[in-house]
Amino acid sequence: MIARRGVALGLGALWWWAVLRLAVSPGAGVVEGAVVAGGWGLSLLPVHCAAKGRVVGAVAVGRWKAAWRGVR
Repeated sequence: MIARRGVALGLGALWWWAVLRLAVSPGAGVVEGAVVAGGWGLSLLPVHCAAKGRVVGAVAVGRWKAAWRGVR
């Protein structure tokens, strides 16, 4: 648990360093841009997903039309 938090904190610090270097330093380049783009891309991952069978109120496959109309 502590190691995971340490890694997350370290990677977050690295990302912010790259963001600030891109914003402030005229010598920033490809490495900083790659770190920033990679970190931003990771933030778009759907990490709060669950299997459809385990979600309360999930609509079965092929039932979207009926669900939209409110038909049970």
